[in-house]
Amino acid sequence: MSTAAPTTGPGLSPARPTESATGVSTPLGLDRARITGGFWLDRQQAVSTGIRAGYEQLERAGNLQNLRIAAGQAEGEAVGPIFADSDVYKWLEAVAWELAREPDDDLLALQREVTAVVAAAQQEDGYLDSVVQVRLGPEGRYTDLPWSHEHYCAGHLIQAAVAQVRCTGDRELLEVAVRLADHLVATFGEDRRHDVDGHPVIEMALVELYRETGNRDYLELARYFVDARGHGLMASYGKEPAYFSDRVPVREATTVEGHAVRAVYLTAGATDLAAETGDESLLTTLDGQFANMWAAKTYVTGGFGSRWDYEAFGEPYELTPDRAYAETCASIGVVQWAWRMLLATGRPSYGDAIERILFNGFLAGVSLGGAEYFYVNPLQLRGGSTPDENRSPAHGRRGWFACACCPPNVMRTMASLAGLLASRSEGALEVHQYATASLDGGGLAVDVVTDYPWTPEIRLTVTAVDDPATELRLRVPAWATGATVSVRGEERPATPGGYATVSADWRVGDEVVLTLPLQVRTVTAHPRVDAVRGCVALERGPLVYTFEHADQPAGVELDDIALLPGTARAGEHRSDLLAGVTPLNARGRHLTAPDEYAAWPWPTDGGSPRVGEPVDLVAVPYYAWANREIDAMRVWVPLAPDGTPA
Repeated sequence: MSTAAPTTGPGLSPARPTESATGVSTPLGLDRARITGGFWLDRQQAVSTGIRAGYEQLERAGNLQNLRIAAGQAEGEAVGPIFADSDVYKWLEAVAWELAREPDDDLLALQREVTAVVAAAQQEDGYLDSVVQVRLGPEGRYTDLPWSHEHYCAGHLIQAAVAQVRCTGDRELLEVAVRLADHLVATFGEDRRHDVDGHPVIEMALVELYRETGNRDYLELARYFVDARGHGLMASYGKEPAYFSDRVPVREATTVEGHAVRAVYLTAGATDLAAETGDESLLTTLDGQFANMWAAKTYVTGGFGSRWDYEAFGEPYELTPDRAYAETCASIGVVQWAWRMLLATGRPSYGDAIERILFNGFLAGVSLGGAEYFYVNPLQLRGGSTPDENRSPAHGRRGWFACACCPPNVMRTMASLAGLLASRSEGALEVHQYATASLDGGGLAVDVVTDYPWTPEIRLTVTAVDDPATELRLRVPAWATGATVSVRGEERPATPGGYATVSADWRVGDEVVLTLPLQVRTVTAHPRVDAVRGCVALERGPLVYTFEHADQPAGVELDDIALLPGTARAGEHRSDLLAGVTPLNARGRHLTAPDEYAAWPWPTDGGSPRVGEPVDLVAVPYYAWANREIDAMRVWVPLAPDGTPA
């Protein structure tokens, strides 16, 4: 077993590159970055209630009982999907990050209880998958890798184990993970069983286990799993390869395709591999894939996946708002990928992507109360929509799902969120996301105070100095026209789409103020997005806004509105609305359909123009919709020139 020295230094980070990894930045981790107030602390505290409720949800759904049966501690049949264990592991990971954020003896006791059950369920040779063990027996192992998710479950167990040892020092789950990883090393590879799992995540997990233990066998197996995909292994099972990201090798692909979560978990793992092996060619390829996805397969909200069928990306510019799938897990997966690309390249566009996703596509996936979730995040819900399929947003957010991948994924992301705020590099502290927080790295410690995203100022105060020459690099979002940065009272412009670099002979008490103007922006989609051609969406700062039925005048149907250009303005901040938001006010028209559209056949000559009376409209942040009632909502609205019919 070949080894390399594990990483030393700050450690409480989900992705912690080794000292030998290529890349420009190292994450601070939760031991050097802590959210202390404001918008994101409110959201973390809300979701912490969901984390605590997660144990009961897993108990009620039977996930924990499956493990007890596999361990010989109970009798019965396995219930739920074949990947039921993965929800337990994501919850355990969430608990670990939550304990680093806010120690809690009761939560720690639950972690240790569940970890003991997992350890007891593991078989002698290291194999562990409770549903396969109980439902199929030893002969059922790895017989249907496209759908069995055995490596997927293993990957989430490994990620939970790494988080647990980093955050609490408990090693029991890490020992389980090492035995399971050793079993995989002995079973799979070019000179062993030549196969891959239908659902990536094992790639990220194995690289992180290498980072934690120094065992290069895990890095080499991750390399094998990345490179083996794209050569028709899924077709050998009679499966369609594009769905499984198995149509084109990772190193040759120009875009992402197929099942959105599978695709971006794979690219995130490939990014980890590129960083640890110094593979610049692979990193360049992944950079191109991300750019293609961001340009042609990303919703304005930072949602991903336009098809309910196969939870898939769809074709370029296939971005219908009302049928958007935009699974919460897909947004989380892209954040994981973008963060790894940011650490590897230092490119601020990845920080911009993370910001858009976090404030919109991700945050919409959890209620303001923190314990109800959306699986699917459309950009439009028509009035009177029927709640049919279990995942349909017409039900409203739900406490759990039959396929419950999203809730614990939200939990682990929110609990570890401070790890995305900042990084350090040679002679610099880099701040990528803005929250009231304490940050310490690169020779400098600062306290950040801000009411962002509601107000434009981010104020950073130096609290400790190890190296007075340290540079402070502050990401300036591409939308932030007119941004400024000041230090010791001297103000200068800050260029959008880059980093404002501030140098000074730092002293404790020095203050830097970054101002990001929060003008209301009216945006349009790419002309090839047929579904919203002629429509606009409203943004302010990092937030995408939506029109929700509850905020409109009586009698106004959102399916029949059009915006008058140039009328959207920010209103007064309202602490009594949706846990505190700044709404937007706009003028529009409430359109009426001419009589000839009442029934088929519709007119072939274009018919009469639609007309409508002016009406006052209100938009709220997209992330907050469906927290009062489940009714009509839309992000994209037709634009109606003032004085002319829409």
